[in-house]
Amino acid sequence: MSTQVHRSISEETVRQISDELDEPEWLLETRLDALAALEELDMPDVIRTPGRDWTNLHALDFESFVDPLNAAEEKDQVGPDEAEVLSIADAVDEHEDLVREHFGSVVDPQENYLTALSTALFSTGTVVYVPEGVDAEDVTIRTTMNSQSLFNYTLVVTERSSSVTILERQSTGESEAAGVEGERYYSGLVEVVAGENSHVQYGSLQELDDETYNYTLKRGSADDYATVNWIEGNLGSRLTKSSVETELDGESSETKTVGAFFGHDDQHFDIAARVWHNAAHTTADLITRGVLDDTARSVYEGVQDVGSDAWDTSSYQRENTLMLSDGSEADASPKLIINNHDTEASHSATVGQIDSEDLFYMTSRGVDDESARNMLVEGFFVPVLEEVEVEELEEDLETKIGERLRA
Repeated sequence: MSTQVHRSISEETVRQISDELDEPEWLLETRLDALAALEELDMPDVIRTPGRDWTNLHALDFESFVDPLNAAEEKDQVGPDEAEVLSIADAVDEHEDLVREHFGSVVDPQENYLTALSTALFSTGTVVYVPEGVDAEDVTIRTTMNSQSLFNYTLVVTERSSSVTILERQSTGESEAAGVEGERYYSGLVEVVAGENSHVQYGSLQELDDETYNYTLKRGSADDYATVNWIEGNLGSRLTKSSVETELDGESSETKTVGAFFGHDDQHFDIAARVWHNAAHTTADLITRGVLDDTARSVYEGVQDVGSDAWDTSSYQRENTLMLSDGSEADASPKLIINNHDTEASHSATVGQIDSEDLFYMTSRGVDDESARNMLVEGFFVPVLEEVEVEELEEDLETKIGERLRA
């Protein structure tokens, strides 16, 4: 197994974090159980393509950059009056029964080594609670990491016939100002519990600096007629392992995952989109596009798992990666697992370079090489950006893609 960071993380450390947050005994016990489980847990599964494991999490020296007692951040979490947007500490204080019921109900704290590590050590987080019949727009969560490591937890609970739109951002502060040297680690777990006939739109934009390793797992559970939609933008970090997942547990529930990433220098992206069709009449659409330059690398895995009880299922997936340099590398592994014959499903994935004929067409009409390339890349992202239903996030992604192209 990899470096055992828990050898330098004691029960006393976990108790100190919990005590500073004034947590109830049940949450402390959950943390301590996760800490004890580290001895037996392995790293998350990595994406494998024929002849290659793309991401070696065991090689990371977690012990050198995990420093939970010195966690520091700037957190901005706001929302409309009709919904409650609370820090994890305030949520436990004001809605302990709600948090206790749903904490760890979608993502098992002991699912793997990194989920257990995050559960044991998280010091910051947000709970979004939307009561029955409430439509909540413009919920914003901004997290700036100002420390060597940060473990973040987010819980979203929507009651019957409610809706919420959330925009989450992760970034790192200036290293010198924060007194941080060397590599950093950011961990984010997100659980979404979507009640009957509710609608959740969760957008995320990751802009961590190039010295930060990033592990995020976002998973939602959708009840009858509920919708859980995800928008996942990855632009930063040195290495990102990100998985966005939905359990369609209720009849006629739906999900859409829209993903975009843009890697340069020696960035590494390990991106997954997964859906489990567990009930009848469910629908899923997974759309991802990425661009790589310099010596950046990416691997994508999309999984559509249709259960035996998932009659009348529709499930679609498409992923496309564009490489701008000979030194970049990419691969994809789309998967269909179908256990019900009453299913419409398809998947596709492509990896390639800019079409030489398109480039020639533009340059032959007076457009210089660099401008032609940039216009083709921006056009490549258009099918994904058109699917982004959060206007602010769509505009930000478009702007930042343009900035990276012209850097």
